Amino acid sequence: MKDKRKGILSLCLAVLAIAALCFVSFVGIGKQHKGTAEHIRLGLDLDGGVSITYEAKKKNPSATEMADTKYKLQKRVENYSTEAAVYQEGTKRINVDIPGVTDANAILEELGKAGALEFKDEAGKVVLTGKDIANADANTISDQTTGQPKHIVQLKLNASGTKKFAEATQEAVATNPHKTISIVYDGKVISNPVVNTAITNGEASIEGQKSFEEAEHLASTIRIGALPLELKEIRSNVVGAKLGEEALKTSLIAGLIGLIAVLLFMSIYYRIPGVAASIALLIYILADIIMINAFDVTLTLPGIAGVILSIGMAVDANVIIFTRIREELTAGKSVRSAIKAGFDKALSAIIDGNITTLIAAAVLYFKGSGTVKGFAQTLAIGIVISMFTALFVTRTILTAFYRVGCDDVKFFGLQKEVKTYNYTKRMKVFFAISTLLIAVGIGGLFVNRSQIGTVLNYDLDFSGGTQTQVTFKDEVPGNSEIESVFKDATGEIANVSSVQGEKAVLVKTKTLNLKQRTKLQDTLSSKYGIDEGNIASESISSSVSNEMKSDAVTAVIIATVCMLIYIWIRFKDLAFGASAVIALIHDVLVVLMIYSVCRISVGNTFIACMLTIVGYSINATIVIFDRIRENKKGKSRIEDIEKIVNDSISQTFSRSINTSLTTFIMVFFLAIMGVDSVKEFAIPLMVGIICGCYSSICITGTVWYSFKKIGSSK
Repeated sequence: MKDKRKGILSLCLAVLAIAALCFVSFVGIGKQHKGTAEHIRLGLDLDGGVSITYEAKKKNPSATEMADTKYKLQKRVENYSTEAAVYQEGTKRINVDIPGVTDANAILEELGKAGALEFKDEAGKVVLTGKDIANADANTISDQTTGQPKHIVQLKLNASGTKKFAEATQEAVATNPHKTISIVYDGKVISNPVVNTAITNGEASIEGQKSFEEAEHLASTIRIGALPLELKEIRSNVVGAKLGEEALKTSLIAGLIGLIAVLLFMSIYYRIPGVAASIALLIYILADIIMINAFDVTLTLPGIAGVILSIGMAVDANVIIFTRIREELTAGKSVRSAIKAGFDKALSAIIDGNITTLIAAAVLYFKGSGTVKGFAQTLAIGIVISMFTALFVTRTILTAFYRVGCDDVKFFGLQKEVKTYNYTKRMKVFFAISTLLIAVGIGGLFVNRSQIGTVLNYDLDFSGGTQTQVTFKDEVPGNSEIESVFKDATGEIANVSSVQGEKAVLVKTKTLNLKQRTKLQDTLSSKYGIDEGNIASESISSSVSNEMKSDAVTAVIIATVCMLIYIWIRFKDLAFGASAVIALIHDVLVVLMIYSVCRISVGNTFIACMLTIVGYSINATIVIFDRIRENKKGKSRIEDIEKIVNDSISQTFSRSINTSLTTFIMVFFLAIMGVDSVKEFAIPLMVGIICGCYSSICITGTVWYSFKKIGSSK
């Protein structure tokens, strides 16, 4: 009776937790409504807007010059949006993101202008400009009369400024001892100091600041106006708000349908444990929304894909646990004992699998940029929360169900008799299949080289240039007509491709400057009645695209090496690590084959896709290695090793299929319902999930056995 009350209490707490999380997610906390899904910051691909990357023309700009330039841009973009973000990348690049704006080309033009700093007398005559300023620093001195601290800005002028300022201050003092000279930046008066005496030595003190921060702010603004540092635009991205809204809507609907499908599958196949996992999964999703808000993560299209993928991977931990519980029940244990043993035995595989995926997310975060970082953040947050919900929340709910009377084996199901399949005997067949698939991919690379000039269909991120997406109101004109319009407006040859299922086209050209983009927009508007909200463009310089290629290769290598080291340490056997890496190379090459044969665009999300597949494949492999390690205890003969490998793969077969299926379902709905950029991410990912399942079952164990066989023959 006491157990039953505890069970009822636990279930009531679970319901209250869902209600509380729902309240926070939809209503929020406090006057600011913190934690709500509505207040999650959306990226430009979902909210529309402008993103620009500038690079200093100067070879080695100082940290102060870069900081002042960043501040200068920040002050300017604040006029367009309070959500605008300006951040430095490396030592000489600055990124500007302005979401939700409409007149994108006007903003690009405005940001490209230099800020105007002027010193004006009371008659409005300009006595100094930014070119006359040598430096400006904030300082705190003691007032000679009161002894109190006084915050000032110490101004230093160059030779021409010294001469001009001497004449202006001498004239001011001669006519009126309390005349002012206003300091104006971009048309706004930022200070109005009084001229007390003629200043002929090129050094002046501006008084009247109430705090050191105020003095530093004024000094920084003066330095910005005098800044000689020039910037060049190396990347820009303009997304129409309508296109972003459509992308968000379709991705969320796809995620919701996928989630319902997974919850139904879990509840039907795993019965009471599946229902418990479904409740825990709802808690996980709501907690994920709140944490994304709490960490101020900017949600992008790849970020949504990361959330949806992490939902699929959250189910993975539950499948491992429930498979273990069924095995314990089949072995004759009581339901209570089976639940405890199932969670205990699944722990190591869950932790190892999630840590390897976190390694991939970490590499993505530090080596990726923009949307890829958003994907890494949402994936990492999702993994951490999913571990908590699987190991604690699911266990609590499942135990509660047991306590309220769901204690019959029929509510949990028994493991069907496992028939051991001889995988090692057929490993040559498996290797031949893999070799054939990879060979097809390599052949595709050569075909692409001869037909399109590159081995893969490189997107803008890896090739450089400008890509423009145009959505038409009515019938889409023919490609030749669009090419002619682009040629007339920009003077560049255009490569036009249709967007499947939409009245839109993607047009690639050489990098277009602002003048060309503005003329193109005007032409499309007058000829087809297309407004700016239906035009999205992205420009990337060749230097940036080359860096992205390098980062992609580096990221995959770093992630693979880190995972190899982790597996080696955890399993204390280099053969496990080497087998896992061979399987990873296999999966990457097969997915590369899909990119090659289907000519899917290879862009920035390619890195995210590859590393996700690497992490997912390792996750599946670790479950089998964990079972081999468990079955191997005390056995070392090669005959025993062969049987252990076949038994371990057979015992984990249903888990490998079910986890791949649940993740596949989530990604599948993204692929069929998402916008083109999401499809280009989801389709290779689906292939990677299938391939990872195949390699974990057919490749990793047999390769490890081959290493052991070679070692025993020496």
